[in-house]
Amino acid sequence: MKNLLVVVDMQNDFVTGVLGTKEAAAIVPEVVKLVQGFEGDIIFTRDTHHEDYLNTQEGKNLPVVHCIEGTEGWEIVPELKELADRAYVINKPTFGSMELAKLLTERGYGEITLCGVCTGICVISNAMLAKAAVPETPVSVAADCCACVTPDSHHTALEAMKLCQIAIV
Repeated sequence: MKNLLVVVDMQNDFVTGVLGTKEAAAIVPEVVKLVQGFEGDIIFTRDTHHEDYLNTQEGKNLPVVHCIEGTEGWEIVPELKELADRAYVINKPTFGSMELAKLLTERGYGEITLCGVCTGICVISNAMLAKAAVPETPVSVAADCCACVTPDSHHTALEAMKLCQIAIV
């Protein structure tokens, strides 16, 4: 049975753009190494919003326009773009991807590993969806290949995932 790597939202707006952090920029080389060395299927998720973003539930709670489909901020970071072009890409309108959860149940994987940004929002959401969708499949998060708004929020998210039997590697 194949393993799966899910690369969450490694997009310009989250790395160097309007919601970027030095922590997110710092993990890019590690994510590249992980993707290049991974044996199995790879899925990239891409946070995808539209011009009405500020009128959405998320936009009302996070009023920072970001990842508008078709913009430079929406694109996968340059260091990963070519790798993403050869992988399956899911455009997701919110933190977690129901399309990803559906694929996990349909395809069946030996193990699922996640990495990317933001540990405390989209990574944790997709890790929890994976754990719920396929509870007998080991789910792990590559901690050194994740970043959050702050180092403290990154650590808090990792601890929360541990409580839900998601391995932190």
